[in-house]
Amino acid sequence: MRLLFIHSDHLEFEATEEAADGLGETEGVPMDGRMEDCVTVFISVESDDAESIDGVVENALAELDDVTGQLNTTDVVLYPYAHLSEDLADPDSAKTVMQDLEAGLEAEGYSVLRAPFGWYKAFEISCKGHPLSELSRHVSHEAPDEEPEDEPRAPSDWRVLFPDGSSESAIAAKDEVDDDMTAFIEDEVQDIVASEGEEPPHVSLMREKGLVDYDDLSDTGNLRWYPRGKLVRDALIEYVNDLVVEYGGMPVETPIMYDLGARSIDEHAGKFGERQYRFDSGDRRMMLRFAACFGQFSIMRDMHISVNDLPMRIYEMSMYSFRREQRGEVTGLKRLRAFTMPDMHTATEDMDQARAELQAQAKLSLETADDLDLDYVPAIRVTQEFYDDNETWIDELVADLDTPSLLEIIPERHHYWSAKIDFAAIDGLGRPIENPTVQIDVESAERFDIEYSDGTDQFHPPILHYSPSGGIERVVAALLEQTARMDTPQLPTWLSPTQVRFIPVDPDSHADYCLDLVDQLEDAEIRADVDDRDESVGKRIARAETDWTPYYVVVGDREIEGEEIGVNDRSADTEHDLTIDELIDQVDADIGELPRVQRYLPRRVSNHPHFTG
Repeated sequence: MRLLFIHSDHLEFEATEEAADGLGETEGVPMDGRMEDCVTVFISVESDDAESIDGVVENALAELDDVTGQLNTTDVVLYPYAHLSEDLADPDSAKTVMQDLEAGLEAEGYSVLRAPFGWYKAFEISCKGHPLSELSRHVSHEAPDEEPEDEPRAPSDWRVLFPDGSSESAIAAKDEVDDDMTAFIEDEVQDIVASEGEEPPHVSLMREKGLVDYDDLSDTGNLRWYPRGKLVRDALIEYVNDLVVEYGGMPVETPIMYDLGARSIDEHAGKFGERQYRFDSGDRRMMLRFAACFGQFSIMRDMHISVNDLPMRIYEMSMYSFRREQRGEVTGLKRLRAFTMPDMHTATEDMDQARAELQAQAKLSLETADDLDLDYVPAIRVTQEFYDDNETWIDELVADLDTPSLLEIIPERHHYWSAKIDFAAIDGLGRPIENPTVQIDVESAERFDIEYSDGTDQFHPPILHYSPSGGIERVVAALLEQTARMDTPQLPTWLSPTQVRFIPVDPDSHADYCLDLVDQLEDAEIRADVDDRDESVGKRIARAETDWTPYYVVVGDREIEGEEIGVNDRSADTEHDLTIDELIDQVDADIGELPRVQRYLPRRVSNHPHFTG
């Protein structure tokens, strides 16, 4: 069977003439029809399919499930189309296949429109035109090869290592660590799901604060960012870019899709457990990337690398990466199908240099925790072989991190890495959100034919995978989860969409003075606005609180006539009389050297549209 899938804005058909006397279906199928926002499946049933109609229908249904799952639709048009093959089945077999496909899809809850077999038809179709909108499949009646079941793996050895060099079994250590590490141990080691079934607080907060939401006209797990949320996201992106470039990362940009016909791409993709978007582009089987490994390894492969270039750090802010998470697994900003991932790969001379880079990059991740006001708990994961060879170094690593660390010792290596460190923030329900990660990859250099030269010989470098913050969306999730645990919730000042708000007592007579103050703050690269709405002062103060504005100032005649203004500091829950220069100094101290993104919304709150209900 040949299948051609078209993700369609609409498909409309009308049967016009029977292809041969007595050939066309006339019962149980419409002679015309139209379906909107659907997958149109053009189908040629082939002669071999008649050997096992049940088998080919079963396999075709599996392909239909796969494609419609990728496209996030359950509306399907089945359209018999003889022009996909020169080896067609007999008409009776083809009709049976079409009827059985329709019945099978309807039994699974699909909405199906089936065009009649054996008729010439006029049709009109509009293709959506994205990378997954045109896919083809060849389906046989044979059962797919069953993959051998994996032999049960020996369990990992779990411990907690302390900076003083002591260690304890992970479960026993729960009495000696803080609540976040305890929650991490319960999730990782004991498989205890905290607050199972409850929605993480950030899911409602991201909407309530007008930051970001899903778009029901897109695929599940794809986001639309409103101005307030986009400012936060853009500031984080600028922050990570600056951090990595300062560390020595060299920015590049690479494609979002790769050819699975290339052995290196197919093998590397198979090493990841993430579900992937795969599709046909002409005669090539392609995938959408879930990380920037593929493109950065391709760059390294084509370079002439000297030992003097090492360590060599290639970096990309992967604005679009994709994982085909199941619909029920997509959760707020934590599990998405499309996401933004900072990704650096470091080629190193040998394992000594790889260990040094891993340690330095792990320390850099802890710096991001400080800048983001987040608390990370680390998990060090190593193979038994790596642990046996590096036990002393692992103790030194934990001492350098200066925080208790969960250690997982894996009996045998099943992945491309031999050692990695993951950092997780714990959400408001006690569940981990994995953010930064750094890994030593001992396979990919050989797989992608990446080599460096010492002037005499060629060597495959150990390569580190590194995301200094983790996915940007997950960082926002962790920040929002942190606010859910605060007495006075707010984002760090450098990430607050409005850093200072002025509230004129009388908007008619005091707003112009407030706008002059906004000018002075903007000259100092501080985001400020004026709430000039026709509301009571109390309601406008409540709005500043609801907007999590770090500083707000009520401005009346006294403030205009005097040199000082009363500044409300939300984090300290205090009010101080400050000059405008002192206010600038205080906000500057909060922001420090962190990014200063310009305001994204108008300076007058009365001009702020409502992006959410």
